[in-house]
Amino acid sequence: MRKNSIKNTRINGEVQKELSRIIQNGIKDPRIAPLTSVVSVEVAPDLKTCKAYISVLGSEKAAADTLAGLKSAEGFIRRQLAHTVNLRNTPEIRFILDQSIEYGVTMTKLIDDVVKTEQRNEDEDRADSES
Repeated sequence: MRKNSIKNTRINGEVQKELSRIIQNGIKDPRIAPLTSVVSVEVAPDLKTCKAYISVLGSEKAAADTLAGLKSAEGFIRRQLAHTVNLRNTPEIRFILDQSIEYGVTMTKLIDDVVKTEQRNEDEDRADSES
């Protein structure tokens, strides 16, 4: 199976959906933040390994605690995944912190600040020219 094949894309989507469900409903670890989402999943073509990109809304400490909680529950998550997703091999999951959503929110806020400053400057210039 090739890396970008339709089958691999379908498996990635199914594993991502099930991982999200397991993390939200199946794990009772208090270290895992309630606003944890699975951004994307990359299952290797041989179905042996899987990289799960996790996004945590909150502080750096909450993200680190969530990652530690997920790593300690890795066996449970893998077993639940084996029960719900019918694959030849259940992949070994590696959780990776993805900060792209947080980065996007920060950039949007910065752009909004620049736009507000520009509008304020235009309004001041217009008021000065009318006087």
